[in-house]
Amino acid sequence: MLKNLTKLSTLKVTCDLRALSSLTQPTHQNIFDRNAKRLQKERAALSEDVGLYDYLKEEVGFRLADRVFDIKREFKAAADIGCSRGYLSKHILAESVEHLTLTDTSATMLEQAQGTPGLKIHKLVRDEEDLDFEENSLDLVISSLSLHWVNDLPGCFAQIKRSLKPDGVFIASMFGGDTLYELRSSLQLAELERKGGISPHISPFTQIRDIGSLLNRAGFTMLTIDTDELVIGYPSMFELMWDLKGMAENNAAFNRPAHLSRETMLAASAIYQELYAKPNDSGVPATFQIIYFVGWKPGPNQPQPLARGTGEVSLKDLGKIIEKGGKL
Repeated sequence: MLKNLTKLSTLKVTCDLRALSSLTQPTHQNIFDRNAKRLQKERAALSEDVGLYDYLKEEVGFRLADRVFDIKREFKAAADIGCSRGYLSKHILAESVEHLTLTDTSATMLEQAQGTPGLKIHKLVRDEEDLDFEENSLDLVISSLSLHWVNDLPGCFAQIKRSLKPDGVFIASMFGGDTLYELRSSLQLAELERKGGISPHISPFTQIRDIGSLLNRAGFTMLTIDTDELVIGYPSMFELMWDLKGMAENNAAFNRPAHLSRETMLAASAIYQELYAKPNDSGVPATFQIIYFVGWKPGPNQPQPLARGTGEVSLKDLGKIIEKGGKL
């Protein structure tokens, strides 16, 4: 009897330890190889013609900086997460931001990043998945076309919210789910025809419908989310893939195939041309969906919604209000 009780006790302790260990394990799945992405960025930054491939990120950085200027406030302390070659920092003015911290995993890209005259800059080699800023230390966090390579996006958003002061703001852009859909479908059709199956040659992107829920889950309020599409023409699929490599936007997923055969590449190029090329146009288009979003950390001075039931006019009377010229 005593032996049986000892066995039961040991079994219970073992089960409790297993349950505890399962609770402490990471809840996210690592899709992207962060070290591979760092090496890709280093190779791109060391290229002599790296500036030739800045056109897309330069444009998005300019448009995102415009959203920063829309907020009529001077930010004492700000951070640019995943700054790359400074596509965003070169548009941030000292009148809007007093001190800007630039972070990136690539030391070479970080070295090449510059700011505007009068802007105080501090550079840190730091991963977006391990930001480690002090709590309530920043007024503004910005990021342009970098967070789509983060494995734990909810955790990253939570770290950013933690680092922001009350009423601080997070402004960022990411590639959306429709990015490079032409290239994705062409490669899939070519592989399906040649090999009878498909491989993930294009990294997965976040859908716009998920951004709002992720920001809400992290605790951000007063969200603003919008999307834009940039369609860029290329002579063929091969120039597009070459430019993606020059941007350091080549595939970095763990399950990426090591090799893509010449036969499949030629077939994909022909399919791309046939399906997506415009009439009387020898080139092919490539779509980049850009998601812009703004989220605020809750603060005491922010506008608050009224309590339920305090409304004085019902929506069902909206037609009557319109008929009477705005008077009920």
